[in-house]
Amino acid sequence: MEVSEVRKQVLATIERARRMLALRRARSDEAEREYPLFLERIAVPIFRQVANVLKAEGYTFTVFTPSGGVRLMSDRSADDYIELSLDNSGDEPSVIGSVNRGRGRRLMRSEKPIAPGAVRDLTEEQVLQFLMEELGPFVER
Repeated sequence: MEVSEVRKQVLATIERARRMLALRRARSDEAEREYPLFLERIAVPIFRQVANVLKAEGYTFTVFTPSGGVRLMSDRSADDYIELSLDNSGDEPSVIGSVNRGRGRRLMRSEKPIAPGAVRDLTEEQVLQFLMEELGPFVER
């Protein structure tokens, strides 16, 4: 193979990687700007409404808003919580739902995106649906 052809392909790969990095950075910056608004307008109010309903039904949960997220935590155990955070590590930034449950000495943790799409496209319904899917094991006791 000709050296000039190899060089041409290497340079094209370098340029493609640079463009992808710039695109990834732009998406990440946009998500970083939109995420605090998503928390303030959608996620925190839904988490608080769920906590209020749970309290009315005899389940004591508290909502915390640590920097960069929101957490619904059982008052019975600090090991039992559902939280949201922004994950910028992949090609597409996403809001990740994390669930932590303590069972005796064991801790079970799972994470998944709450819904596909950009942060700006997430809805109250999607946040509520995620919470309802994950809340079952906490209230079955």
